[in-house]
Amino acid sequence: MSGIHRSYLFVPGNRPERFDKALASGADAVIIDLEDAVQPAEKASARESVRTWLNAERSVYLRINAADSAWFREDLELCGLPGVTGIVLPKAERTSDIDTLVGAGARQVLPLIETAQGMWNASQLARQPQVLRLLFGTIDFNVDMGIDGEDDELLYFRSQLVLLSRVAGIQAPVDGVTTEIDDQHAVSHDTERGRRLGFGAKLCIHPKQVPHVNASFMPTSEQVDWARRVLAAASKSDGAAIAVDGKMVDRPVILKAREILAESERRAGAGLARQ
Repeated sequence: MSGIHRSYLFVPGNRPERFDKALASGADAVIIDLEDAVQPAEKASARESVRTWLNAERSVYLRINAADSAWFREDLELCGLPGVTGIVLPKAERTSDIDTLVGAGARQVLPLIETAQGMWNASQLARQPQVLRLLFGTIDFNVDMGIDGEDDELLYFRSQLVLLSRVAGIQAPVDGVTTEIDDQHAVSHDTERGRRLGFGAKLCIHPKQVPHVNASFMPTSEQVDWARRVLAAASKSDGAAIAVDGKMVDRPVILKAREILAESERRAGAGLARQ
């Protein structure tokens, strides 16, 4: 799907029979995971399975192993292969590691912020060439920080990633996973919380989560109707001050209305609707 990705689906790197299914899941982007999903004894075989499967006709991201791991150097060999849109770097903390990925052929880099040091350095990471957007690894971050909870407890850190991404001029960050697979309400709740805070996408750990994430980023019919009325009024105003629903309409409001309609049209092409 063209445009900004809203849903990123992880698929284990040691399950090549699931790769094509993940691509057909409706997710905007697929991340083949060579890190957490693969046991140490299977790292080498998973890497070779991915290498064999990759080709220019398929577009995926790869989550490789962390820069300080025993498997990082071998994973670098995959960075520039056809079909690898970009690299998800776990435990991202150092700009030098991003430089290494780019030097190995990575076309895009998505740093995964999972540690206190990574959060502290997030502003520098976001400004590196080829960095598309930041990802928030909430589960590992909580462990590293000793935080218990993902709502108010992480509000400050989520807002920091949104702010830093905006200042760096990159895409809005991607929120962490929801561990409940079958609870669609939990997935939708978590996605909409992130969206309200300024996140632009969410990580998924199962195909069942994808439609709920996509739908949560779909403007409601009321929002689409409002956007159309705003743009219609603006087109007739000839630059004069106008109001819609009793509220002043200025340039930021018009830009927001355009964004809503653009997202609605993009998502409509994928057969999504949100009430």
